[in-house]
Amino acid sequence: MKRVLQNREFQQDIDCIESEMNYTMSKKLILRHPLSLLHRKFLCKKHASRASSDENAKKAKRSWKRIQFYGRRKIMKKNDTAVVKIEDIGINGEGIGKADGYTLFIKDTVMGDLVEVKVMKAKKNYGYAKLLRVIEPSKNRVEAKCPVAKQCGGCQIQEMDYQEQLQFKQKKVIGNLERIGGFAPEVLEKITQPVCGMDEPFHYRNKAQFPIGTDKDGKAVAGFYAGRTHQIIPNTDCALGVSQNQQILEEILSIMNENHIPAYNEQDCSGLVRHILIRYGFTTKEIMVCFVINGDNLPCADKFVDKLSQIEGMRSITFSKNKENTNVIMGKEIEVLWGDGYITDYIGNVKYQISPLSFYQVNPVQTEKLYKYALEYAGLTGEETVWDLYCGIGTISLFLAQKAKQVYGVEIVPQAIEDAKQNAELNDMKNAQFFVGKAEEILPAYYENYAKEHPGQQAHADVIVVDPPRKGCEEALLETMVKMQPDRIVYVSCDSATLARDLKYLCGEGYALEKVQVVDQFPNTVHTECVTLLQRSRGKK
Repeated sequence: MKRVLQNREFQQDIDCIESEMNYTMSKKLILRHPLSLLHRKFLCKKHASRASSDENAKKAKRSWKRIQFYGRRKIMKKNDTAVVKIEDIGINGEGIGKADGYTLFIKDTVMGDLVEVKVMKAKKNYGYAKLLRVIEPSKNRVEAKCPVAKQCGGCQIQEMDYQEQLQFKQKKVIGNLERIGGFAPEVLEKITQPVCGMDEPFHYRNKAQFPIGTDKDGKAVAGFYAGRTHQIIPNTDCALGVSQNQQILEEILSIMNENHIPAYNEQDCSGLVRHILIRYGFTTKEIMVCFVINGDNLPCADKFVDKLSQIEGMRSITFSKNKENTNVIMGKEIEVLWGDGYITDYIGNVKYQISPLSFYQVNPVQTEKLYKYALEYAGLTGEETVWDLYCGIGTISLFLAQKAKQVYGVEIVPQAIEDAKQNAELNDMKNAQFFVGKAEEILPAYYENYAKEHPGQQAHADVIVVDPPRKGCEEALLETMVKMQPDRIVYVSCDSATLARDLKYLCGEGYALEKVQVVDQFPNTVHTECVTLLQRSRGKK
């Protein structure tokens, strides 16, 4: 009774019902009469049915439904505990369960787990809880390979069986295409291919960026940030990275501690070494190390070079100056300490030169599969003109150039375009041309200039490939793509929500979604990649 009296919304709903009653039953009688909650709800329902007008009846009916909901849902508070069955998985990999109808999001749980939890944050309709213990583990729960998987923010779903991870990611993509894109489930069922996973879902990353900090004893440590914090969890042997990372980091930390070289402190912007970037060529076995420093020079550079250059495969040792108070990891300039300013590696038969600032897919095994799907969907015969937007260092561009007549690549980062041109030379590909600038500006400008230079004609592309960042494509770019009337659009995406939004636009402008292929680029995390094919509808002008 007391909880109901304190519930302002409950009282407002009672007010709504009673204000429309034709007879004299006071609010005081309903609220204070010593009847059960069930009986009071019955009275409210009865009186709601006697409202004086259709409009007010609807209003009263809505209030009655809310009262029903309040009656069966338990409102939980911070520090409450509960036993919950995990019934679903959220988009960020957190388990979802209900305690007496109240929805809780619980990190480190797997669908099917029966768990005891503690509420850490409570809102009106849902809350976030901390896992206290697993009472009955799900059949899909496995032991994490990494000892700090729970503390580290990198592997959100490492305790989920890998086949279950793949189904979770497939479901996530399809769900966004249905909910945001508006695609019918029966259509998606026909065009969505089985998810493409890995045989070995560990040690797949060719790149790692380790923040450097100081422990309570004043020693330099390397690791990864705990989820949603900047607290470093020490770990030099990440289960997703290559084994060479550990040896490299231990050599660096040893020299830093022996020579009292301070780690960066982001609280007061003091200290020197901020991050260590390591890249590894899976095919060439070449290694790059880049120090990111809060200064102009790296002390004891000769000692670092002496130790690191002895590691098998080491080809590049550099440093990047970043003296800004920012979360951006890399600085804008790279200085070489030893060797070259780059390493090389292959995707399929194409060789790439990779600098510290290059965007290069982190999972080369899955990237080759992803690009093969993109190449297949492009349907090239050797006569096509292809635009590759957000081309990076030309990875997809050069992959497509193997079978296209001409490829144009666009990328906003000048250094990436320099790398792309170098990569074209490296592979003796003369049918690839690259432009620096925003894809959202370059393509519309090209379209307009072409119309001016060729009166009565318009720029045309046979195939357009886009691989945008997580935010997806701007509408101005999508509009220009449609104007260029490509026969096929291949959309590669790392965020299925923005993919769904953009596909909805394109399909509203005369394109049909023909194929959807989910590729697991990032096992043991919630992230995934997806490649889709859109075909221009026949007769569409």
